Amino acid sequence: VQLVESGGGLVQPGGSLRLSCAASGRTGDIFATTWFRQAPGEEREGVASILSGPPRSSIQRYYSGSVRGRFTISRDNVKKIVVLEMNNLKVEDTGIYYCATGTREMTIAGVLETQNFESWGQGIQVTVSS
Repeated sequence: VQLVESGGGLVQPGGSLRLSCAASGRTGDIFATTWFRQAPGEEREGVASILSGPPRSSIQRYYSGSVRGRFTISRDNVKKIVVLEMNNLKVEDTGIYYCATGTREMTIAGVLETQNFESWGQGIQVTVSS
């Protein structure tokens, strides 16, 4: 699977950004798509994940505690895009955001863990600053 992120940039605290992850290749094997982020000097952390499945099935989404209520992850199965809507952004949301996909079945905790994901995008910068 090949992944390309877009939509990053500079925004003031309290603002919003929309990130997109476009997938190509063997997308039918994807179990979960997760957005990770990495701040300078910090480890990469999972922030939002969405499981793959039939379009009309119940959509399963998971969020880290630091973004729950502010970020929303969604998918468009036809366009093969996963979107991360980020609202009420904080300075601590600054970092490089990566989209990743995994094909193995995972636990709820596992969908936010880097070792479960085989394919990664190149990353995109998000800066929250006044």
